[in-house]
Amino acid sequence: MVEAEAIELLLHKVVSRYGYDFSDYARASLHRRIDLFYTKTKQPSFTLMQERLMQDPVFFMNFVEQITVNVTEMFRDAGFYKMLREHVLPVLATYPFIRIWHAGCSTGEEVFSLAILLKEANLLHKSILYATDINQAVLAKAKTGIFHVATMRQNSENYIRSGGKEDFSVYYHANHNNAKFDSALSEKMIFSTHNLVADASFNEFQLILCRNVLIYFNRELQGKVLQLFDRSLDSLGFLALGSKESLKFSPIAGYYKQVVYNEKVWRKNK
Repeated sequence: MVEAEAIELLLHKVVSRYGYDFSDYARASLHRRIDLFYTKTKQPSFTLMQERLMQDPVFFMNFVEQITVNVTEMFRDAGFYKMLREHVLPVLATYPFIRIWHAGCSTGEEVFSLAILLKEANLLHKSILYATDINQAVLAKAKTGIFHVATMRQNSENYIRSGGKEDFSVYYHANHNNAKFDSALSEKMIFSTHNLVADASFNEFQLILCRNVLIYFNRELQGKVLQLFDRSLDSLGFLALGSKESLKFSPIAGYYKQVVYNEKVWRKNK
């Protein structure tokens, strides 16, 4: 195991060199992922790895890709998407135009899931989905709309459990090992890098989704990010978090009401 002091020194240098600030990420999991990266890349020493990170931007972006968590799948937590269908989309339908921000979008599976929901609700034509992540490599993959065909069976099962009525295969074209999703879905998406730690609000949204990202931040940073979302939401907008995340005890908790008790979606009430 790499000494904690050495990792903290590296993180300080990363901020100075690249502007990526991981100082408020939960320590135990972050240290574990950096140690794993060091082991997997078989560097001669941690000091030499640190020097290479400072000198080689490509190696550094590989580092960012490895230490930021990108676990996702289409219609992940099917009950969540079923709740969006039944309780959130009917409200969004009353807006003349719908702006949605998917923060921490990873490789894009959940963005395409939401686009399918919007299409089935006849809302995609008046929607724009902003999909952001700190990790440029996963954004590049998300932009392609191409996923491994082996995952389509699980995706289809999730889709059905979420209330989907179509044959899921109508949304993609399979070619050998890949499944490419319909461009009618991706043309309503804007993919961009965004750092939740350092970057500002950039629009006013009716729905913000940031699922299973905050669990990797400490309490102080969680509060800052939630305040960023609050500044970015329409006065009656919706905020969706992951299954282990909550607004409880956050700086913005008093301004939101949970939509249904068993799903992590809140509506702003100011």
